[in-house]
Amino acid sequence: MSKLIFEPEMYCSCAQTEELDGTDARTLGGSGLWVGVLSRGDCLLEGCEQPGHSGDVLLGAAPLVLTPQSDCHLLAARLTGYCADAYLLRLGAARWADGASCPGAAELLAQLHGGGSAPMAYALLCAVGKADETARPLPPLVAEALEAIRQNYMALYGVEELSEQLGVTKSHLVRAFKQALGVPPGKYLTNVRIEAVKTLLLTDEYNLEMIAGLTGFSGANYLCRVFKREVGLSPAAWRAAAAPPPAVPKLPPRSAEMFV
Repeated sequence: MSKLIFEPEMYCSCAQTEELDGTDARTLGGSGLWVGVLSRGDCLLEGCEQPGHSGDVLLGAAPLVLTPQSDCHLLAARLTGYCADAYLLRLGAARWADGASCPGAAELLAQLHGGGSAPMAYALLCAVGKADETARPLPPLVAEALEAIRQNYMALYGVEELSEQLGVTKSHLVRAFKQALGVPPGKYLTNVRIEAVKTLLLTDEYNLEMIAGLTGFSGANYLCRVFKREVGLSPAAWRAAAAPPPAVPKLPPRSAEMFV
């Protein structure tokens, strides 16, 4: 009989569920990816220009500040683990997405709210796997800027270089980007780099100087300053908290011991 050689919770698990029911504002906190389904009403997400409507899917990292515009019902789960971190790296800014692309998400959320398992959390992540691609269309300039950041964040000097590549002024790009996504392009670029740093920190193959070079930071010292400012922990402290505990070898049963 084969045995699993890893813990499913390392890759995706449900750390918390929250239910918003009524008209009171709510802030979702904690680390990881929040996935929610708005089953009733309209709700504003701070930093997102367009409100969510009944049937929409909420995706993003904390803090998520939600302000109902009518009587709302939202069920959400906070997913953690390597797979959730990878999804966040691709996702970027928090958003409302079209719930029609993941019809099973509401049922999975209801089961997780009732105490579902890690495999169920992974099933929810799979259900919303393409939801980030079904968000309301972005202006062409913003969509092009997002693609440029995601593809070249490790070599991009900054917003000035990005605006030159796109053939627009820096002020125009910042204005359009912030209006569409709620954050300026510089902040978005930093977020993408920080998520890439987290992914590399989960391995023992790279030191901080190497990670800085691979993610677009000028050096380890600068990486540490930005990481501490954005995450609240140093890279070393985050790595220690995120790393799985070392496996403890089991002693053989006394019946299996050999004596000479």
